[in-house]
Amino acid sequence: MADGADAETARVLVAADKFKGSLTAVQVAERVTAGLRRAAPGTAVEALPVADGGDGTVAAAVAAGFERREARVTGPLGDRVTAAYALRQGTAVVEMAEASGLQRLPDGVFAPLTATTYGSGELLRAALDAGATTIVFGVGGSATTDGGAGMLAALGARFLAADGSPVGPGGGALSRLAEADLSGLDPRLAGVDLILAGDVDNPLTGPQGAPEVYGRQKGASEEDIAVLDAALTHYASVLGRRAADLPGAGAAGGVGYGALVALGARFRPGIEVMLDVLGFAPALARATLVVTGEGSLDEQTLRGKAPAGVAAAARAAGVEVVAVCGRLTLSREALERAGIRRAYALADLEPDPALSMARAGPLLERAAESIAHDFLR
Repeated sequence: MADGADAETARVLVAADKFKGSLTAVQVAERVTAGLRRAAPGTAVEALPVADGGDGTVAAAVAAGFERREARVTGPLGDRVTAAYALRQGTAVVEMAEASGLQRLPDGVFAPLTATTYGSGELLRAALDAGATTIVFGVGGSATTDGGAGMLAALGARFLAADGSPVGPGGGALSRLAEADLSGLDPRLAGVDLILAGDVDNPLTGPQGAPEVYGRQKGASEEDIAVLDAALTHYASVLGRRAADLPGAGAAGGVGYGALVALGARFRPGIEVMLDVLGFAPALARATLVVTGEGSLDEQTLRGKAPAGVAAAARAAGVEVVAVCGRLTLSREALERAGIRRAYALADLEPDPALSMARAGPLLERAAESIAHDFLR
């Protein structure tokens, strides 16, 4: 749709991700909608909050009509937590960050060597108990680097040391692994389509592997990273599976590897999966303009984050896309290559980062008013 189109014939689809630390994807959609309608009252606006498999994925599914379910599971530090998943007509959306994410750690507390994905396995089991035959397993935001061993243990696998005792929780303990017995895995997994949904294509180990690339954000020291890389290399050799270099194996501290080699999962870019699950294609068919976005539009956005996926799909359908964000570091040329006509950054309205985050809601409404003035006149 060209600048100056008639607001009364416009149909805007708001398909944005969260502004991390400020607004959920649902809140982003609400604020953009409010700003558009204030500036262009005749505009039809449809909201479809999106996510790319990381934290916020379950919330996006619930906003799209899935039923929210809860389960008591084991957190990354071994304590019990209440985690949510989403369910609709046999399809479950399971977000590993709900059970095993950094969001489950107290402020300033990390456990790079011992944090476990056991709760993620319990959450997958809850989805099986609920009758799911397709499970979208969103991976991202993890506090863990255990190669998915904890997840597999919760689903019936056994990981034993040389003396026959179970190895401890976390990636560090895998250096003691002598035997991996997968024969006790929940048999229901064989009848489930398990989709590993993420935006990370790193291998399990090595210079681009999970410990080296993501370990520091989980509190790992340089020594911890070396320990974890060696332990995961040993873990893969004991499992005897050659999938450590497959795309997605390094996702979420190697939980991708565990899902790929032991659970028969298939990897797909998270935003592609979620757009399918959320019903993006029919919503796009009704739209004349798409508003996407996330907290920071930067180089990472172009590597499969939600706005890039939304823009690619919209461009393929011939629908124009604009973006909202808290911070913008991409050039106009980079945005155009991604299929984004223009980006509206809150930092342009409020340069102070703390104030911009604190006032993100009202600022976003102002940005949406600018979109209406520029595109819905």
